[in-house]
Amino acid sequence: MENQPKLNSSKEVIAYLAERFPLCFIAEGEARPLKIGIFKDLVERLPNDESLSKTQLRSALRLYTSSWRYLYGVKTGAQRVDLDGNSCGELEAEHVEHARKQLEEAKARVQAHRAAQQVQKREAGETVTERRPRPAAKKANHSRERQAPKKPSTPVISTSPEQQRKAHPKSETQKPRQAVTDITQLRVGQDVRVKAGQSSIEATILEVSKDGARVQLSTGLAMIVRAEHLQF
Repeated sequence: MENQPKLNSSKEVIAYLAERFPLCFIAEGEARPLKIGIFKDLVERLPNDESLSKTQLRSALRLYTSSWRYLYGVKTGAQRVDLDGNSCGELEAEHVEHARKQLEEAKARVQAHRAAQQVQKREAGETVTERRPRPAAKKANHSRERQAPKKPSTPVISTSPEQQRKAHPKSETQKPRQAVTDITQLRVGQDVRVKAGQSSIEATILEVSKDGARVQLSTGLAMIVRAEHLQF
């Protein structure tokens, strides 16, 4: 190993470990949970390896075990493995739950970052492309379609804005939402909306911090949002 070049990044270290221990580490795809104490095993198996230091090894392991592909692999029933791919016991429930929370928080940070980027682009006058979920496909009930007679289509009658206001008088009395300008206006349990581009999402305040709040979206996802992206 005397001529082995120095590894300069954690990604290079991970690729090196995947080459040396392919039954334990993988460079791509869903990763297998590692044996507890795998760092000590690596130090013992790579005693004279001058291509990386213990500090680089720790950093690479930290990056590897916090990646989404590793957290996806930490699930109920999965087995931890040693450097040779041997099973070291099933994952404990608390470790599975911890990985689930880490993955959820990581996704929330990515979503919040994307929302903030959309706000910045809109403020800068750039065109913002909204990501809209695909509509759920409707299951066709062919038997009912054959049995039920088709109803005559109802003609579409266009109405003027004045007629629309008369038909929906409540729309004129709806109070527009206000942007949060002071963090002290927020409280735990309060219903708010999170701005994401030109749309907004219903949410509930879980925790108030110095410059923002942790909220739970109507979809069930929890995320941290700055005050300027919240509305009453």
